[in-house]
Amino acid sequence: MKETILVVDDDPAIVNAIAITLEREGYRVLRAYDGLEALDLAQDPEVKLLLIDVMMPKLDGLSALIRVRERRNLPIIVLSAKSEDTDKILGLSMGADDYVTKPYNPQELAARVKSQLRRYTMLGDVHAMERGVLVNGRLAYDTVSRSLQADGEPVRLTATETKIVDLLMRNPGRVFPAEELYRRVWNEDAYSCENTVMVHIRRIREKVELNPKEPDYIKVVWGIGYKMERH
Repeated sequence: MKETILVVDDDPAIVNAIAITLEREGYRVLRAYDGLEALDLAQDPEVKLLLIDVMMPKLDGLSALIRVRERRNLPIIVLSAKSEDTDKILGLSMGADDYVTKPYNPQELAARVKSQLRRYTMLGDVHAMERGVLVNGRLAYDTVSRSLQADGEPVRLTATETKIVDLLMRNPGRVFPAEELYRRVWNEDAYSCENTVMVHIRRIREKVELNPKEPDYIKVVWGIGYKMERH
């Protein structure tokens, strides 16, 4: 049996569907149907992750999230039918670790749960930085061994992909034009290099992103270049 997860939604059908998905992955699931019930069950030390809907009776999900955050440090994933960026930013700014929009893909939801649990375990490793490990959200890059982990699991990269990851992980938030990436990674003058860089970026995304089509980490800044989003 894996960790215990608390699922909160005022729709029993949604709670049951999520519970089935997570129980198939070996997790134990507790169920709640409003914000107040969620607050009560979230105090159980066995609960290692909270997955909570926004719109609920008695106490809405975001208010419950804030109150849980005051008492416990555990990963929280917000589940909502709203997909606007402002709603996502609001949830994340209030302390959520991730945001899943309905209708959700069951496999992606399970992957995000696993990711957050591993991330919190990784952040608990106080010796990581002493070993020269750069941690950015789900990703951990060892600058000595030049190896990358996603959710605590090794990522198999080619030599060129490793050079790109090394550059981006060392400079989170900085935008690199394709030409600069090419010069610094391939050590050649950049000439019609956009497609070459794009192909390698796509392959890296396929290896590290939960949803490569909507990447959380390696982002395109249209008209400028690529960057590693800071998490």
